Amino acid sequence: MKNLFTRKKPLLVAATAALALSLSACGGSGSGGTASSGTDEAPYKVADNVTLTGSPTYDAIKSSGKIRIGVKQDQPGLGFKDAATGEYTGFDIEIAKWMAASLGVSKDKIEFKPIPSANRESAITNGDIDYYVGTYSITDKRKQLIDFAGPYFVTGQGLLVKKDNSSINSEKDLSGKNVCSATGSTPIQNIKANFPDTKTTEFDTYSQCVEALKSGQVDAVTTDQAILLGYAAQEPDSLKVVGQPFTTEKYGVGLKKGDTALRQFMNKTFTDGNSVWQKIYDQTLGQSGTKVEQPKVENY
Repeated sequence: MKNLFTRKKPLLVAATAALALSLSACGGSGSGGTASSGTDEAPYKVADNVTLTGSPTYDAIKSSGKIRIGVKQDQPGLGFKDAATGEYTGFDIEIAKWMAASLGVSKDKIEFKPIPSANRESAITNGDIDYYVGTYSITDKRKQLIDFAGPYFVTGQGLLVKKDNSSINSEKDLSGKNVCSATGSTPIQNIKANFPDTKTTEFDTYSQCVEALKSGQVDAVTTDQAILLGYAAQEPDSLKVVGQPFTTEKYGVGLKKGDTALRQFMNKTFTDGNSVWQKIYDQTLGQSGTKVEQPKVENY
């Protein structure tokens, strides 16, 4: 798609006021506030002379002159929409822009479409979006309906504590502690089932858990580490993520089933773009102070 779109370098924008943060791969709901996604110029450029044959999705993008990307809009540091400006920011948003740029699509030709978790597969299958980037865990069940590029991030259940907490360094230190998560979520169920000596507190939203943590009502907050990194990035002087994920979630780009050409194209972009990935991470979730390496792509 040679010079189909205006060449423009997207900017990473500082994320803004609080919006509801819904639970990602684990289910449930939550809310959160601001999260910095950096102010540096984006580390990727819009590609010229794109050659991609055999992809119906790419053909549709080329024909329409725009790209529609399914995202989350309520996850600070990951996928977040500013209520005042309508600007989307976060790690997942920049990954989505990077993939668009690799296809020759500039920022001004992207239409972000917030899609609820329960509707992601149908949105991809029905052609409502061209691909989806939003804490989308790769599972065998989902692979029956759609394809995935990636993973571009590997996370799992993690722990958020106050910055001055020295007694909790991993899940092995939870005995006798009070841990908070969203009511009925997979993480809180895991704590109850596998950490019987740990006390639990449940709220409807993650922001309530974070406030309880800051006030000393609970000792830790648990959910996907990626989400916790977003909170830590908002308040790096008062919050931190500790330990390593103690479950495994692999985030991928959701694609239409059978679009092998696009999947391979994106996987090559990820593989060849380690420095790009690292800069995106450093300017978004990396603001939390936690170092993470890009995972190797897998052939889904």
